[in-house]
Amino acid sequence: MSDSFHDLYSSLLNEALLEWARQQLHQGIDGLASADVYADQGKPDLALAHLILATAPDDVKREILARAYERRAVLSEQKAEEFDQQYHRPFPLIKLEAQKDRMSAQQVRQGRRVRRGGKALNIS
Repeated sequence: MSDSFHDLYSSLLNEALLEWARQQLHQGIDGLASADVYADQGKPDLALAHLILATAPDDVKREILARAYERRAVLSEQKAEEFDQQYHRPFPLIKLEAQKDRMSAQQVRQGRRVRRGGKALNIS
């Protein structure tokens, strides 16, 4: 792939999160380690902010970002199940977002741009 991690994914990030990550780096926080922690928490936006600024091979960055999307999908599905039980009705939009996160993880692993647009996914 000729596109770098930065080229592919920096447009997903708003400037405020990037500035926040810069401030953390100036305080001595390890960007790659922070990205890894945020990935484990299912927070791809926070992980991406650190990954954009981190010095690491693109394949390592892609793996961390993909893991963040996958973890968020798992947490979203768990929350949907909790809501199903609590409110006695389904929450299909939460499950749809989880499916989108899984698709985003797959796109990142393939080195493609993440497509998170407004068209509904065909879920079979």
